[in-house]
Amino acid sequence: MTIHQNRSVHTLERAEVPGAMLTSTAAKALAVLRIAIGFVFLWAFLDKTFGFGYATPSAKAWINGGSPTKGFLSSIDVGPFQSLFHTMAGTWYANTLFMVGMLAVGVALIAGVGLRISAVAGSLMMGLMWLAEFPLAQHTSAGEPTGSTNPLTDYHVIYAIVLIVSAAAYAGHTWGLGRLWARLPFVQKNRWLI
Repeated sequence: MTIHQNRSVHTLERAEVPGAMLTSTAAKALAVLRIAIGFVFLWAFLDKTFGFGYATPSAKAWINGGSPTKGFLSSIDVGPFQSLFHTMAGTWYANTLFMVGMLAVGVALIAGVGLRISAVAGSLMMGLMWLAEFPLAQHTSAGEPTGSTNPLTDYHVIYAIVLIVSAAAYAGHTWGLGRLWARLPFVQKNRWLI
């Protein structure tokens, strides 16, 4: 929000410089954070699609008939939603929604556009993954220790917070296409697309 002497302008997306409380250095730091988290999402999509051998071997790549969700969801052994996630594991809709979500959130963050909807979609994905790993549990359904190091704040929560902060701080305006995106007529009419 840019504050002028006698009036307040509530449209940061139209501002020429970062808001009064956001320094140029802070705006650049948020841009780096936005791009970095975008690459986390994009890399997950690319590795699961093409099987670069990091988290996904080539033989299990999506383009080779592998399932991006089967391994993770079918191995869940904690929490109250265990059977639900097992049922979803490897289904066409779970695979498609997960992969489209990872790609869309990653590209939007790197480009700096659509950060509000990316924050919602990415936070929803992170929330579901948090529920799947259920860090509140100390023991698996077999009675083994889960290895959870923090029952509340794990990387899923941190990623969701980064997504929300990026959208709230208009992080796409620095080193991104956020300003241009915000000026488009259909975005001006549909502010949730910013």
